[in-house]
Amino acid sequence: MLNRIVPISLDKNQSNHSYFTAQEYLERRFDREKGKLAFRAKTVEEWRSWHRRLENKLKALTGYDTMRTCPLLPRVTERVEKGTYIRERVEIQTEPGIIMPIYVLIPKERRSEKMPVVIAPHGHDSGGKITVAGCVEIQGVAERVKNYNYDYGVQFVREGFVVFCPDARGFGERREWTGQGEDKLFSSTCLQLNQMAYPLGQTVAGMWAWDISRLIDYVQSRKDCNPKKIGCAGLSGGGLQTLWAAALDRRISCAVISGYFYGYKESLLKLSNNCSCNYIPHLWEYVDMGDIAALIAPRPLLIETGTRDPLNGESGLKNVKSQYRIVKKAYALLNAKDRLAHDIFEGEHMWHGAKAIPWMKRWLGK
Repeated sequence: MLNRIVPISLDKNQSNHSYFTAQEYLERRFDREKGKLAFRAKTVEEWRSWHRRLENKLKALTGYDTMRTCPLLPRVTERVEKGTYIRERVEIQTEPGIIMPIYVLIPKERRSEKMPVVIAPHGHDSGGKITVAGCVEIQGVAERVKNYNYDYGVQFVREGFVVFCPDARGFGERREWTGQGEDKLFSSTCLQLNQMAYPLGQTVAGMWAWDISRLIDYVQSRKDCNPKKIGCAGLSGGGLQTLWAAALDRRISCAVISGYFYGYKESLLKLSNNCSCNYIPHLWEYVDMGDIAALIAPRPLLIETGTRDPLNGESGLKNVKSQYRIVKKAYALLNAKDRLAHDIFEGEHMWHGAKAIPWMKRWLGK
C-alpha cells in the first residue's frame, strides 16, 4: 500500500510559523572549521612565522595579491580655505584606470616642515569622504556629524595632522551605477562590487586595503608629510578599512579602530544582514577578527567600543573582549603592552575620539 501525503493547512496569520533555515548548521560549521591560522604563538620566532603565513593567506583570500600597481598620476583639482586649515581635492590612480578622489586637510599653522599624517577612511551612511572631512554645507552631512561624531578628519587636522579623507570604492564619487545620483548620495554599492569581484578572485575588503596602501605611496611622495609618521583611524566601515590596511601594510605606524571590533560568529554570521563588504570567502576558516588585529602588533593600536553598539553582537562586550584578549596576547609576547589600549565608552555606534586623538599625538610625535 502506498503512503499517502496529506496536505496540512497552515494559517497565514500563524505567529509561531517555523522555517527550515541553515543558520544553526552554519554556526556549527563555523565552530568546526574555524581557527586554522589563529594566533597561538608562544615565542617571537613562532610569531614571525605565523605573521608571515597569515599575511600571505589574507592577501590571497582578499585578492590583494592580484591588484595591479601603476603610476599614481596625482592631480590637485581644488583648494579651499577652511579657517584654520586648507582643504584640497586630489585624485590618484590606485590601479590602472581606477581613480580615488581624496580630500586632504592641511593645517595652516605648520609646526614642522614635514607633518604627521592621519588617513581617515569613512564608514557607511557617510556619502564617502564628505562627512569625515566635515563638509556640512552639503545637505545631510551635519545630521550625520551630530549623530555619529563623524567629522573626525576635521578633529585631527585641528590637532596639527595632515589628514587624508578618501572615497572608498563603492562610496561617494566611486559609487557603481546602482547607487549613483544625488538622491542616493549616502548609499553604498559594496554588494554590487563584491558580486563583480568574487568570481574574479577579488573582494571589496582587499580593494580597500590596496587603495589605502597606494594612498600611503602618495602620502610619502608629498613634501609636507612625514613618511615615517602615518596613522590610520576610522569608524565602522572605516574601522574595517583601518584593520585590514594596518594588518597588511606596516608603514601604518599607529591605528585607531572604532566601532568595528568583535567576534565574527555573533556579529557577522548571526547578524547576516550586515553589508557585503564584511564577507570574504573562506576567511572564518582561518581567523577571527582578533587574529587579524594581532598582525598590527607591536605598532600602537587603540580600539574604541560603545557599550550599546548593536554590532557588538548578542553577548555585547563579552564578544568584543574575547577578541581583545587575542590581541593582548600578541602585544604581551612582543613586550609592547603599552602600545595597545581599549576605550570602552558609554554610547552607541559612533566615533568617540576622547582617547583616540591623544593616542595619535602620543605615538606620532605631536
